[in-house]
Amino acid sequence: MKQSLIIIPTYNEADNVSKIIPEVLAQNEGFSVLIVDDNSPDGTAGLVKEMQKTNSRVHLIERPNKMGLGTAYVAGFRYALSHGFDFVFEMDADFSHDPHMLTTLLEKTEEADLIIGSRYISGVNVVNWPLRRLILSYSANLYTRIITGLPVKDATAGFKCYRRAVLESFDLDSIKSNGYSFQIETNYLAWKHGFRVCEVPIVFTDRREGVSKMSKHIVYEAAWMVWKLKFRTLFTKENR
Repeated sequence: MKQSLIIIPTYNEADNVSKIIPEVLAQNEGFSVLIVDDNSPDGTAGLVKEMQKTNSRVHLIERPNKMGLGTAYVAGFRYALSHGFDFVFEMDADFSHDPHMLTTLLEKTEEADLIIGSRYISGVNVVNWPLRRLILSYSANLYTRIITGLPVKDATAGFKCYRRAVLESFDLDSIKSNGYSFQIETNYLAWKHGFRVCEVPIVFTDRREGVSKMSKHIVYEAAWMVWKLKFRTLFTKENR
């Protein structure tokens, strides 16, 4: 059986982590979970350690401080590659991503290399977001497509499945982005390396517990990232 690692970054997710891990593991015997915790003061890592005592499919990386979403996923990618996992997922801890959709994303690896759980591939499927945030997200994705040419309707989505080969093609040392910009950058790199990218419709439901990690810095970083990718493409073409 091919093995899959579901990477879940956490910061103060004690209310969610003990619920999301069993839900994920129940979907497939080949699923393991890696929690990448940024020294959560609410004891998130301690709860994960208790679960590790009775389940070998639960893994944990503890980091010394709050270092950001992108670096958490890069740490998770390195862990997945060094431990021989065939497929690697990104997922939030707060149930905004339905664990039951993990098997759907995995099934799509029969025809694609990077599968994105998309909020916008079949209309707008977002629940409980304020209108302002929905407009910001949708506009950011339209902006990304126009500037970069990336043929993805939800380039900022954080619910994804990668074939191992996609991650092996990345220069992980060069990926410094966080938040939305991290998702844009990794999607773009996969596409530019010639991997097959597809979107699967999901329903995104705003978090059940805890506080959103959204900030103005995350939005500004994403806005700059699309131009950085555009300039990188232009420069590469000019120097061929």
